[in-house]
Amino acid sequence: MTGPAAKSYRKEIVFAFALAFACYLAWLLRDVLVLIYVSGLFGVVLRPVVASVGRVRIRNWRPFKGIAILVLLLAVAGVLVSFAFLALPPMVRDLQEFSKEMPNRAPVLIDRLKHVPFADQIDMDDIQAKVQDFAGNAATYVLLSIKSWAGKVFTVITGIILTIYFILEGGNAYAWFLSMVPLDSRSRLDATLQRAEVRMGRWLLGQGSLMLILGLASTIVYLALGVRYAYALGALTGLLNIIPIFGAAVSIALALLVSAIDSWGRVLGVAIFYLVYLQVENSYLVPRIMRSRVGLPGLAILVALLLGSALAGVVGAMVSVPTAVLVAELIDEYLVKKQPA
Repeated sequence: MTGPAAKSYRKEIVFAFALAFACYLAWLLRDVLVLIYVSGLFGVVLRPVVASVGRVRIRNWRPFKGIAILVLLLAVAGVLVSFAFLALPPMVRDLQEFSKEMPNRAPVLIDRLKHVPFADQIDMDDIQAKVQDFAGNAATYVLLSIKSWAGKVFTVITGIILTIYFILEGGNAYAWFLSMVPLDSRSRLDATLQRAEVRMGRWLLGQGSLMLILGLASTIVYLALGVRYAYALGALTGLLNIIPIFGAAVSIALALLVSAIDSWGRVLGVAIFYLVYLQVENSYLVPRIMRSRVGLPGLAILVALLLGSALAGVVGAMVSVPTAVLVAELIDEYLVKKQPA
């Protein structure tokens, strides 16, 4: 076969091989690509916050974008330092006491477990041996965990740096991306992405409001009930609320577990608080704060959460809702058949 038809076939074959190679390369670099995507998404979401700080005027002085980012980072650092001073000392003290008393308390605890129904089906000697082995090799486990956490901390720091660059130079990257789109379609895509950015900014504001409300309410309840590590649990509860459903489940489990150390009355109090708060959040707060701002139905949010967590774990769950907003805006613009005006 010769002529234009042969050239067309060759182009299609070359394109197929190039596409397969690009997919294979993307699979190899999936962790880096996910980090870049998440950083870029947070850069887009945080741009309105930085712009709001930049609009602050002190007499004739107005902070430029770099100063606004520095103010934002200092605010985050201040929150972390306050958390460390208020929450970490009692936790470190209790962990030190627990590690000292662990070899003596383990046999007593295992002896109590033997009186639990159906405990005869569990090999208590094996459990005791594993507990003693863990206590004897605690330094090794701590060292391995430190190495693992060091890699995660490095990834988080890299993501923060990328997010800062996306905030500072995101406009240039966005203009470069639009330059590859044909002129007759560029303005339509630009308008669609601008609408998606506005909705994602609203999501950040709504999610931040829900996190603040839950963090303050849970801290007050923990202090009133006398739960250990009230400040740490309250801050963690508010922070984990950025992950829909899963974050609340993890924070509830932690609060109940810590409450069970002291008394079942505290466990009951924490359980009642969460039952009441979840009803208030689902029936009043979320419809008024989130759905009115984001404009996504509950089913779409749940599906996005499941897909995001399956693809990228906790990070995927965190960015699932703004990603769903972006996808919904693109689908509404390009796929939904609308009635003519």
